[in-house]
Amino acid sequence: FLVFVFYLVIIYSGYTGYPFPTAPPVDPFAKIRVDDCGKTKGCFRYGKPGCNAETCDYFLSYRRIGADVEFELSADTDGWVAVGFSSDKKMGGDDVMACVHDDNGRVRIQHFYNVGQWAKEIQRNPARDEEGVFENNRVTCRFKRPVYVPREETIVDLHLSWYYLFAWGPAIQGSITRHDIDSPPVSERVVSIYKYEDIFMPSAAYQTFSSPFCLLLIVALTFYLLMGTP
Repeated sequence: FLVFVFYLVIIYSGYTGYPFPTAPPVDPFAKIRVDDCGKTKGCFRYGKPGCNAETCDYFLSYRRIGADVEFELSADTDGWVAVGFSSDKKMGGDDVMACVHDDNGRVRIQHFYNVGQWAKEIQRNPARDEEGVFENNRVTCRFKRPVYVPREETIVDLHLSWYYLFAWGPAIQGSITRHDIDSPPVSERVVSIYKYEDIFMPSAAYQTFSSPFCLLLIVALTFYLLMGTP
């Protein structure tokens, strides 16, 4: 009887000797385009001069899409990468969006509010159209959030200008821990989502060698070596 039932299933399913169809594959994460920076989106790059979204210590982009702002974040970490919106350049009282790599290999977008020096997760999450990936020891994500939101302390209106706080660090069982560096980078001035710029910020190693004193020292040493006595 079971053989007969199986025979009927084959006939009515149009079986032709090939395996049954499987679910279509999930679309891969589209790489972040840096050639659009300063043109159709604003970007911040922190790290080595000339770095891009796959090589910077930290990368962020933003662009307006209708009533939303789309953000792209990437950092050299296996834990989390975040951006904070602040009325000043200090941590505390800030609206924070973080992309967190959990123990299952997923990257989740979470909403936090900085209370003093620690981040409290907020259940009301304005993010939508979320996607993220962990590859080559980097956390990368993309999401949208509304420009305008009802007045609330933990969620800012993005049509206003804010200082952007940039941070990344390790995670333990999907929970964020202290950021990687003691003084994470901050935008020099308030950022407007209506103005697209491509801003590069050298990391600490490159700040040292780009200081006026170090440049003067390098010039002096070069001159000494070239003009030294035989």
